[in-house]
Amino acid sequence: MADRYQLGVAGLVHDHVWAELAKWKETGQVDIVAAADPNAPLQERIANEFGVQQLFSSVTEMLENSEVDILQVCTSNAGALEVIEAAAERKIPVVLEKPMAATLEQADRMLSAMEEAGVLFFVNWPNRWRPPTLRAWEQIQQGVIGEVFQARVRMAHRGPREFGCSDYFCDWLYDASQNGGGALIDYCCYGAAAFRYLFGMPQAVQAVAGRLAKEDINVEDNAAITLLYEKRFAIAEASWSQIPSYHDAVYLGSKGTLWTDAGKMWVAYEEGEQRELPVEPLPEGHRTGPESFLACLKSGESPGDVCSPQICRDVQEILQSGLQAAQTGQRIQLSS
Repeated sequence: MADRYQLGVAGLVHDHVWAELAKWKETGQVDIVAAADPNAPLQERIANEFGVQQLFSSVTEMLENSEVDILQVCTSNAGALEVIEAAAERKIPVVLEKPMAATLEQADRMLSAMEEAGVLFFVNWPNRWRPPTLRAWEQIQQGVIGEVFQARVRMAHRGPREFGCSDYFCDWLYDASQNGGGALIDYCCYGAAAFRYLFGMPQAVQAVAGRLAKEDINVEDNAAITLLYEKRFAIAEASWSQIPSYHDAVYLGSKGTLWTDAGKMWVAYEEGEQRELPVEPLPEGHRTGPESFLACLKSGESPGDVCSPQICRDVQEILQSGLQAAQTGQRIQLSS
């Protein structure tokens, strides 16, 4: 296995790309050698900030004219499919930003292509690398609050544009054909991924979604999907109109309640009492998406928890069923 890898960047319109590129550099194991995006200002930015000299207007052009060992995909949700299939043909390992795709059909095609190619496929979730998120999942799995009968993950801010996202990012986030929807796809996906990982696939979903606060967009700005299990329901909430921002979770169990709040984790077992639980740092080598991806690449192991493309495929089914439930007002049974 190589000591250093050459990274190609497919798409620069997903604002997560800039933080991820910094994390790739921090590994000390990767050279960012090429990037493909049709937007000249974004090409200039990656050249200036990361010294990338091989710049292309399309991913096909980049793959035909540069040598890359790894692809970081930061296109729109819908734009990722073409990139993934091209990478699969060339057997290039891929890191893809969450959720996975704009539709379930796209996710299924991605998964099939990469499985047939037999190369590493890793879906990156920013909150996966926040210690309270992962430690809360571990506490749930260890049964510290007993059997969870209700859970809620709420992801909320004032909206992509108001939050500071670039025009390039907002252009496709506000386009249902490129995003898959609006806030439901962008932010309910976090809760759907956590619940799919912790509790498996739900039996059914019901949902609400609407444009409640913003007059200048054509997609929903608020949404909630309820995942229904035999003895549990879990709610994935999203808002593009909340002040202040909130990105945390609450788990109600038979013995107590566990929740995260602004970088901390708490538990309560008795009425009127609560205590803070320690939040251990993530282990070296698994502190970021790039670190964990490289660990998988070297060991040959598959990505764990929410980074697994199989789990993310199921998340896409939950999201698509949630959209259908919100549009029809009906409970949707899941096939998986």
